[in-house]
Amino acid sequence: MKRILITGALGQIGSELDSFLRKRYGNENVISSDIKPVPEGMLNQVGLFEHIDCLDAREIYSVIEKYKIDTVFHLAAVLSASGEKNPQLAWKVNINGLHNVLEIAREYKCAVFTPSSIAAFGSSTPKDNTPQETIQRPNTIYGLTKVTGELLCDYYYTKYGVDTRGVRFPGIISYATLPGGGTTDYAVEIFYEALKNKKYTCFLDKDTYLDMMYMPDALKAAVNLMEADPSRLKHRNAYNVTAESFNPEQLADEIKKYIPDFEMNYDVDPIRQAIADSWPNRLDDSTAKEDWGWSPDYDLKAMTKDMIEKLKIKLFTSEQRRAYSV
Repeated sequence: MKRILITGALGQIGSELDSFLRKRYGNENVISSDIKPVPEGMLNQVGLFEHIDCLDAREIYSVIEKYKIDTVFHLAAVLSASGEKNPQLAWKVNINGLHNVLEIAREYKCAVFTPSSIAAFGSSTPKDNTPQETIQRPNTIYGLTKVTGELLCDYYYTKYGVDTRGVRFPGIISYATLPGGGTTDYAVEIFYEALKNKKYTCFLDKDTYLDMMYMPDALKAAVNLMEADPSRLKHRNAYNVTAESFNPEQLADEIKKYIPDFEMNYDVDPIRQAIADSWPNRLDDSTAKEDWGWSPDYDLKAMTKDMIEKLKIKLFTSEQRRAYSV
């Protein structure tokens, strides 16, 4: 990778991938883009930035030509819960946008990273140690777009030789950006509410296990895969990756080690609960470990400690932090 474009760069993953890649490859070699303008509070956090609507192929062409891009991290997407509210938009953005990127990558010989998700599985998929290759019958529009995206990227690799790669991300937990309409959002919201109000009402049932990953591990997975020797890659566009699996009650118990009077309540959202119930409890990521050396750095304990430390800095003044008792 020499010149990198990130689409959807203002989203949860993209906003942190930008700084991660700039530290690794240099400010001048990473171009971030989004359909939205950069918020005032983020102006000093992004490097080179261009407006791109991924549904407008001309805008993608223009930026790739301007900066001589050789690698695209295509992150622009409508997420799971938001997708159920507007499935037509989710299909349009997630599939038509990806197709535009792949077509341009075919012409300009760009490598493409496109994330898939645990949403690519469904209720008929084995829930524990979900295999790399198994039945995929999702019942959400987001999941449908992810399966389609996996197959589309496979097609562009086998048919046209486009260097397409991707992972199936679990839920992503981050202190830097707020959730963006996903079913696993509770695992981010809970930290904000625990620190600010010492209570949280969860929209999933307390026994709902889901695969999760701390953002530093998500960035590591994406970049390490793109840097891997292509001759070692057997699956390319849909590697299972995981770091930790827990339910809301277990996360709450871990937070109480730092905030003893934290109170957890439940008001189950039937739509998001149904989505979560159709997803795996934990993926089998042995293929990623074997093919390109995948290994996470954070488990539930390490992630919780770091999230609380980082969010205290983000949310409170130094005086408030000194007064804050945990």
